[in-house]
Amino acid sequence: MDAEGALNTLRGGDAGAIEKVLREYSEEHRATFKFDLADEEKRKKLCEGVFKVLEKDISTSCQVTCLEVLRILSRDKKVLVPVTTKENMQILMRLAKLDDSEASLEEAAHFPVIVESLKCLCNIVFNSQMAQKLSLELNLAAMLCNLLRKCKDQQVISDIKCFDLRLLFLLSLLHTDIRSQLRYELQGLPLLTQALESAFSIKWTDEYEAAIDHNGPPLSPQETDCAIEALKALFNVTVDSWNVHSESDSHQFRVMAAVLRHCLLTMGPTEDKTEELHSNAVNLLSNVPVSCLDVLISPLAQDEIAQEATTLDESTQETETGQDETREEETNLKYNTMVYNGMNMEAIRVLLDFMEKRIDKGSCYREGLTPVLSLLTECSRAHRNIRKFIKDQVLPPLRDVTNRPEVGSTVRNKLVRLMTHVDLGVKQIAAEFLFVLCKERVDSLLKYTGYGNAAGLLAARGLLAGGRGDHWYSDDEDTDTEEYKSAKPNINLITGHLEEPMPNPIDEMTEEQKEYEAMKLVNMLDKLSREEVIKPMGVRPDGTMAPLEETLCQYQVTKENSSDSD
Repeated sequence: MDAEGALNTLRGGDAGAIEKVLREYSEEHRATFKFDLADEEKRKKLCEGVFKVLEKDISTSCQVTCLEVLRILSRDKKVLVPVTTKENMQILMRLAKLDDSEASLEEAAHFPVIVESLKCLCNIVFNSQMAQKLSLELNLAAMLCNLLRKCKDQQVISDIKCFDLRLLFLLSLLHTDIRSQLRYELQGLPLLTQALESAFSIKWTDEYEAAIDHNGPPLSPQETDCAIEALKALFNVTVDSWNVHSESDSHQFRVMAAVLRHCLLTMGPTEDKTEELHSNAVNLLSNVPVSCLDVLISPLAQDEIAQEATTLDESTQETETGQDETREEETNLKYNTMVYNGMNMEAIRVLLDFMEKRIDKGSCYREGLTPVLSLLTECSRAHRNIRKFIKDQVLPPLRDVTNRPEVGSTVRNKLVRLMTHVDLGVKQIAAEFLFVLCKERVDSLLKYTGYGNAAGLLAARGLLAGGRGDHWYSDDEDTDTEEYKSAKPNINLITGHLEEPMPNPIDEMTEEQKEYEAMKLVNMLDKLSREEVIKPMGVRPDGTMAPLEETLCQYQVTKENSSDSD
């Protein structure tokens, strides 16, 4: 069925004939996303005709069919130009039950009409700038919030909730004024958090702690889709929320962080859906003020602490009975636990696993990896228990230093490789993450990465001469293993690994040969410098890089001042 045949029926047919023809058109073009330019005018007229039919008093099945056709036609931006009017937007809003009344939704027979109307509005708002402007004039966001309140406790209408949330996400994405309206005027933060909470069917055991059923079934596809749409809408609403200015804001963000912790510990119907769910949770956690992220970890109950201690005691006894057990196996036992200092670290463990999966993908690091790295960095900087747990997982005490830090399959090896990635943003956040885990101490960072891998970060921070960063951390000292202490004198500080002593090539040279080779090197460097192939640099007294002439002058001035003072 082509557009012209459907249009002829719309002009002169009765409701039954219209429904039949439009259903044929819908079934034929259900998977069509690219349209023939030659039929553009016919599709515009067909779109106008469908709106005229929707104005009439027709059956529910005919309304659904008309809306399905309209949804297909609204995929074409050019078709929407003449039909995106205030009157047509109001028709769709009326069919979607978008109003300011407090009346509950009608019987289930009308739900397909609501869902299809919301789908049409999603397409039209996404593809038409005029629709985006009209949505603000028609107060569409407020109507969507009202509809969301009506269906928040009814599981039967999860499709309505899902597309309501998707439309709120699109509006807040495409129109900054609507984003602000949602946040402050419509109280979108608590409303969307409730929608997210409803998708997970959360049962609270404490103010900021939800019950976790590790043996429960995964989320259904509908619940997962609702949760993802709520997460995306919340991201837009909270995009400028790094600073908390009131106690009520802090409470609301803590509640949201608790819901997100539950989200991280929840599985979707498929592995891909689980990753998408967790990815959106990570993005939203990046907007949560860092002071509220302590909710991600929770103290263990007394019975859980006792059970954990019993488990560790049993494991220790088993280790003691086996004379050939190594300390590395004991270390693995310690690092595989989800508990640290009496705190439940399950959510942090999920974030670390998510980070490693994104690293292993090997592509789209900026979009896929930097959000979780940034989140873990800020958590580690602000919360001591989180930092110490992550360091135990990522930078365990060094034992084998025969390989370069970037060689291997551990998380540490993977992160060190990222420190020299071609993408500046990726290598900066990877280096920053490791630096924070080392309490921003240069000597500690170099121990795990080598000077060569860390040079970029140290140059940017003005720490090439050593020292530590600006943030304060606890003064507890790192303890080196006996293996590392014995190997330390022979570790190459540049590469960060143990090297066998190499014969010195100049040992067998005469003084004249040494002088000749030195002058040859000086002349080569001078030629490269004059031709501006390289630019000799030095380190200022404050640890930053500068041209060599400038640094020599500064050191000379410093030396003279020191002599004068003496």
